[in-house]
Amino acid sequence: MTDAAVRNVTGDEGLAGHVSPSGPGSPSGPATASGDEGLPGSWRLSVEPDDSPTATALFREYYTEVAARYHVVHGFPPITPEEIDEGLTEYPPGQLVPPHGELLVVRDGDEEAVGCGGLLLLDGGRTAELKRVFIRTAWRGQGAAGVLMRALERRAAELGAGRLRLDTRSDLVEAVALYRAYGYAEIPAYKEDPYSDLFFEKAVAGG
Repeated sequence: MTDAAVRNVTGDEGLAGHVSPSGPGSPSGPATASGDEGLPGSWRLSVEPDDSPTATALFREYYTEVAARYHVVHGFPPITPEEIDEGLTEYPPGQLVPPHGELLVVRDGDEEAVGCGGLLLLDGGRTAELKRVFIRTAWRGQGAAGVLMRALERRAAELGAGRLRLDTRSDLVEAVALYRAYGYAEIPAYKEDPYSDLFFEKAVAGG
């Protein structure tokens, strides 16, 4: 598999696990993005630089998992650490920071970073694109994904965006289920990406 393919298959489609319909952080839950007040359970959210040690570690786990799944689905040899290293160089830091966007990190009650999600502002800020939405495997199904999604939506609106968009792969079934559960509607492709086959959009109460 080429370096370019490693770069593209890891994209920004997200891998956040499933949402419990009635559990903490579910679509009807009270999570907020502007502070920790009202967050279900013991989750804590923070805005962090996209080149912090925490962000770097989460991004590597994210890329490793989604690229490894692509290799399995398409019958490629197991992905190597060297391929991951080369793929990561195609995503230099500095995108998910003001004024272009933000990166949210969610932590548990022990202050362990369990996941992240980014916003990239497009169209002069009218659109926010979800990027690198990821919950670490051990914390999936416990409500962190719902907390993170609500926080990203709230923050996008606070930044003035009127809609959220994202691209994903159909083999990332956890991510697809999560987005559908949160009311994201499938739309035609809004950008060229040979490794994404699903595109979603949701209106938010922004600018």
